Amino acid sequence: MSFWIIAGALALGTGMLLALAVLRGRAGAEPPAAYDLRVYRDQLGEIDRDRGRGLIGAEEAERLRAEISRRILAADAQLRAGGQTGGQPRGAAIAVAALCVLLLAGGGVWLYAQVGAPGYPDLPLAERIAASEAARAQRLSQQEAEARFAPEFAPPDGVSAENLALVERLREVVAARPEDQQGLQFLVRSEAALGNMAAARAAQEKLVALRGQAASAMDHATLAELMIDAAGGYVSREAEAALRAALARDPRMPVARFYLGVYFLQVDRPDRAFRLWRDLLEESSDQAPWVPVIRAQIEDIAMRAGVRYQLPPSGPGPSAADMQAAAGMDPEARAEMIRGMVARLSDRLATEGGPAKDWARLINAYGVLGETAQAQRIWEEAQTRFAQDAGALATLRAAAQSAGVAE
Repeated sequence: MSFWIIAGALALGTGMLLALAVLRGRAGAEPPAAYDLRVYRDQLGEIDRDRGRGLIGAEEAERLRAEISRRILAADAQLRAGGQTGGQPRGAAIAVAALCVLLLAGGGVWLYAQVGAPGYPDLPLAERIAASEAARAQRLSQQEAEARFAPEFAPPDGVSAENLALVERLREVVAARPEDQQGLQFLVRSEAALGNMAAARAAQEKLVALRGQAASAMDHATLAELMIDAAGGYVSREAEAALRAALARDPRMPVARFYLGVYFLQVDRPDRAFRLWRDLLEESSDQAPWVPVIRAQIEDIAMRAGVRYQLPPSGPGPSAADMQAAAGMDPEARAEMIRGMVARLSDRLATEGGPAKDWARLINAYGVLGETAQAQRIWEEAQTRFAQDAGALATLRAAAQSAGVAE
């Protein structure tokens, strides 16, 4: 309610100021005709001065006096007829003034109704978090999500009857040998290749259950991904549990971090999704399959999270794949290629800064070039920049050890 009171008062006050200006009919302290009279009288004085200096002749001076005198009479008549309003029609002035107030007040309400959110209540942070926790508690189970969101399965076009028969035979074999882990792995891949995500998810669940505590982070992440695909993109309670199980085994698992970010978006926690995706984006190569999705959404997510964020440019510099490609070249070509990449990366870090992974790449690159003094200098500078970030220091130290400048 306070918003409407303040907005209404501002609109009404602005409209009244404009209306007052229209009703007065003038912008200064006198009517326009009075200002014109003063100008014309000054012009008469200028004519006399020009005549005295010999700049104009007597006839020209007389003609100018007559013209200006005519204008003085007209302005004086206008001033007498118009008074303080300058001759502006009173009815028209009232109509324009009312229109100003109507456009500002009514137009503002109409515009807000079109692009705003009338009736939407204030949502303090505590209430938003409480609403998110309620949404988490009400998440659908995997079975419910598949029943509601899963598309109907149909084999893709182009799949031969022979392939379908082979998959059916594999199902029978796995059903007859339920503890055959290798058979379950083959079944998961086959069902997923056919687009039968519900069946692939069921097979992966059995595989994870068989492996028990020995199930890897990738096993759980694969299960979560299949669950989400089977539910049409919805992250169920079981899918969240599988993601957290994957991250408990490997906190840096990219697939699990990506889908956990999706989950946080679905329960309206853009702040947590932003932190996950920002770190994942900074650590990933441009070829990672989740990078285009993150780059397309993260600026909007940051805005919703109340964070100022600028999307970093793609192609941050030489990667491990670049270094491997360089290893197959002749020494001269390899050095030339690496030096070009190193120069671009070094310039960007010097002017814009960057994440720890980029500093690590630069250290690695100098190590490949054999420039240990430069690698040592970058290693020392990076330690100062990331002194408070234990994870970043670990990444940098590994690069420095690889370059031979750290023990």
